[in-house]
Amino acid sequence: MSAPAPTAAPPPATRRVSRALLATRMPSAATAALLVVAVTASALMQHNFFTPYGLTSNFATILPVATIAVAQTIVVLAGGIDLSIGTIVTLSSVVAVQLMDGDPGRVPLALAAGLATGAACGLLNGLVVAVLRLQPIVATFASSYVFGGLALLVLPTPGGTVPAEITGGYRQVIALLLPVPAVLLLVLWLAWRLLRAHRIGQYLYAVGGNAGASYASAVPVARVRVFSYTAGGTVAALAGIALLANSGSGDPFIGNELTLGSIAALVIGGTRLSGGAGGAGGAILGAIVLTLIQNLVFFAGVPTNARELVNGAIIIVAIALAGLLTARGGTSDGGRGRS
Repeated sequence: MSAPAPTAAPPPATRRVSRALLATRMPSAATAALLVVAVTASALMQHNFFTPYGLTSNFATILPVATIAVAQTIVVLAGGIDLSIGTIVTLSSVVAVQLMDGDPGRVPLALAAGLATGAACGLLNGLVVAVLRLQPIVATFASSYVFGGLALLVLPTPGGTVPAEITGGYRQVIALLLPVPAVLLLVLWLAWRLLRAHRIGQYLYAVGGNAGASYASAVPVARVRVFSYTAGGTVAALAGIALLANSGSGDPFIGNELTLGSIAALVIGGTRLSGGAGGAGGAILGAIVLTLIQNLVFFAGVPTNARELVNGAIIIVAIALAGLLTARGGTSDGGRGRS
């Protein structure tokens, strides 16, 4: 009996392109430069940019994008990716808004249910990827349709009411200058730092950097991957709650455009798509840059029917710029990143 023919290896050029794409990340200096440019341009085009009202409005928009970027970062650091994360945001938010129903007394139950929904979605993704060993892109792309369909069952059309106490508190200013969304963003970063310092945070980097070596070093690789998806789903639910607080109502389509933005933000922030390098701090900066640039499109007077095209082009250019800078600096990573 003849031995089975070996599987043909991908051409060298294909392997090089794949490695380059996975290694794509924005150097920290480039991220800082983009942030300075975005803030400067925003200040020039928005005369009230540094006023309490202007800062509150901008941070209210930035917080949901930054939160979902952090959620995606947790997954990517462990070597995965979640293409369903936008629909997790949607499903969690519609579950919460339906339970709230405009009643302040039901807010704790609604928030708990929203967070539990996000965690359950993430857990399902983690089990499919880590236990059944399906490709993360395929598995989470499929689950995005499941979660999106469930969101439509829960809330078929935009609606629902968020209590005025939530929406009003979300846009408050502390000490005459510090917006509540900015404080929540700082709390999110501090929570990440606690996770990063914990053993499970170190495991995320280890598994994403080299899963085989981690397994040989007795790191529970499958459990770490399940945790990354579960934690990512939970943080994504927080993004859904932030969207509710900002808009005041639910929308079963609100998260559809957030997945690509979360990937772009973490790349701009210096997280490597192959895992093991980067961090949530960079993803937050990337989300700020991305949101400010998209706001500039609005203030530049771009027609409504062309904004999606322009925003998509901006995301592509940002990722391409990160790829070019990675190629010029080499794809090797000298450190895991501490942001």
